[in-house]
Amino acid sequence: MTALLAWAAVSDLRARRIPNTLVLTLAALGLVYVVIARQSPSALIGWGGGLLVGFALWIPLHVLGMLGAGDVKLFAAAAAWFGPLGAVRGALLSAIVGGLLSLLFMVWTRTSGATFRRLGSWAVVAASGGWKAPPPASQATHQLPYGVAMAVGLALAWWLPQLLPLR
Repeated sequence: MTALLAWAAVSDLRARRIPNTLVLTLAALGLVYVVIARQSPSALIGWGGGLLVGFALWIPLHVLGMLGAGDVKLFAAAAAWFGPLGAVRGALLSAIVGGLLSLLFMVWTRTSGATFRRLGSWAVVAASGGWKAPPPASQATHQLPYGVAMAVGLALAWWLPQLLPLR
């Protein structure tokens, strides 16, 4: 799984896309892993639950144009290895890593001022009772390849689950 997550991160950095073949391979190997590791019929339920929870956690951000479809599919495929609770852990760690990388990315690309102005305008509209969806990710001049944050967050959840103990 870690090698496939690294491949996804590199692909997202280089081409700003995550290949479907990688996502399908990750999901299929996750199924093989849970069947072999758990050796019970409930393994399929955990695999499917992780896939569904992983998808459900991130699809709203894709619908709002804030996240690419490849990122959502990558996370869902990797979350199948974890099961539902592990998917939540992975999502929280990915969000933390994503926040840190976003701050670094804003400094690196010198877009922090524009980003904070955009966030401020959304906050004002939301506070006034209105809702203005953010521009689709394809319109952004500078984008963080969020597959990198997801890959790191998922790897942390896999190798160091004690970082965020959930019960």
